[in-house]
Amino acid sequence: MTKLIDHTVPLIRAIVVHPDGRSDSPRSAEGRLEEAVGLARALDLDVRAEEIVRLRKTTPATLFGAGKVDELAALVRAAEAEAVVIDDALTPVQQRNLEKAFDAKVIDRTGLILEIFGRRARTREGRLQVELARLDYERSRLVRTWTHLERQRGGTGSTGGPGETQIELDRRLIADRIVKLKTELEEVRRTRGLHRKQRQKAPFPTIALVGYTNAGKSTLFNRLTGSEVMAKNLLFATLDTTQRTIRLPQGRPAIIADTVG
Repeated sequence: MTKLIDHTVPLIRAIVVHPDGRSDSPRSAEGRLEEAVGLARALDLDVRAEEIVRLRKTTPATLFGAGKVDELAALVRAAEAEAVVIDDALTPVQQRNLEKAFDAKVIDRTGLILEIFGRRARTREGRLQVELARLDYERSRLVRTWTHLERQRGGTGSTGGPGETQIELDRRLIADRIVKLKTELEEVRRTRGLHRKQRQKAPFPTIALVGYTNAGKSTLFNRLTGSEVMAKNLLFATLDTTQRTIRLPQGRPAIIADTVG
């Protein structure tokens, strides 16, 4: 019997680390770690290990102290992890140094959320917003790509090397793209504003379902409207607003909106 070919994409093995340096209670830190693990799984990462790291003070170069970096590196090797999710905002220098220490891809909380948003955004406005945020995030991290060229430069540093030239080029391309995206986004928002004014003229109310991510808004929306919008047990499953018309118990029509989250 011929075996079927498995076309599924293998999951990336990862560990999740929550730095706890804000004097939170243990329960609060555990809740934050649980949410970070949920975000990682929402990106289809195979979470092999998770850990809370207590921080008395932060280290500018690596966020964690040298001893803790070594411990985490050992955990990465033991878990055979290909990625490490740090549930905090990292500077470009911290991210680069941790990647060297772990010999693995390092993703901070901002990068993780942007990756999720990039996968889930469906409307033109949503995709434009995500790309704009991603470019702004990556602009400060361009130097990471060209560090190896800077080392080849030598001399006194008074003349730019090939790495610096490429960085300047990339920054200009990103800046030009950001300007174009902002123009396109403004046009989309203007159109949306016109549609909102038209809805405001309608003689019936608008109801918005609001709440924290993964609270069940989309599930409730589907039950009330008979729709089939995406409703999964995932953080940030909904990144675009959806609206439908329903009938209230008295027969009066109303617009109901499933909001982002």
